[in-house]
Amino acid sequence: MKPVIGITAFCSVDEDKVFCGINENYISSVMLAGGIPILIPIVKDKQAVLQYMEVIDGLVLSGGGDVAPLIYGEEPIKQTANVSWERDEHEIALFNHACQKNIPILGICRGVQIMNVASGGTLYQDIEKQVPGTLGHYPLRTAMDQLQHTVEIGKDSRLYAVFQEEKIYVNSFHHQSVKKIGKGLKAAAFSDDGIIEALESDDQRFIMGLQWHPEALTAKYPKFLLIFRMLVEESMKQRAVRIR
Repeated sequence: MKPVIGITAFCSVDEDKVFCGINENYISSVMLAGGIPILIPIVKDKQAVLQYMEVIDGLVLSGGGDVAPLIYGEEPIKQTANVSWERDEHEIALFNHACQKNIPILGICRGVQIMNVASGGTLYQDIEKQVPGTLGHYPLRTAMDQLQHTVEIGKDSRLYAVFQEEKIYVNSFHHQSVKKIGKGLKAAAFSDDGIIEALESDDQRFIMGLQWHPEALTAKYPKFLLIFRMLVEESMKQRAVRIR
């Protein structure tokens, strides 16, 4: 039986109608990796969050808007935008409960930022404004499947075990990034300008966060599917442990 992978969804408003959804790239990448994707909408019911933990075998924290700075103890600067307290609180709760149940977690773009904030870390609200010498991390009018910059991967990381490479090219669509690393996490990759591009658990749990968007690259660059395959494999292992 294939593992069920929960993917967090976002809400958008169009002509006074609220829609909940996710980019199809997340769904297809999980499917191609051998998992069964289900969308997890933003809900305020804490009991519902606990019930999701009984259904899913793995969790993907998807990309999206900025994390509310007040959550990590900062006042917002003018570059911070598209904040949703409801989504932040919902995804932080999902992350915390998934950690408690040892459910494998993959955070993508905003997802790695949520992981870090949930673990007590902080963010750069705008790297161009706050980090001197920052290179281009948010190219305009660029397709999601275009490679943008280099990432250096630590050889002692789980991420290196995925790619077996110390340097890869990735896409990039973010203006915020990890600043102070949260408890229980460690840096696994950096861009040339020193921005943290990946976090993972400092123990044996599968908790991985990537600042780029591998789900948008899997069709054109199949090696990025390896990330989702590892998530699915780890979810299968943990599912087997939980149902014993």
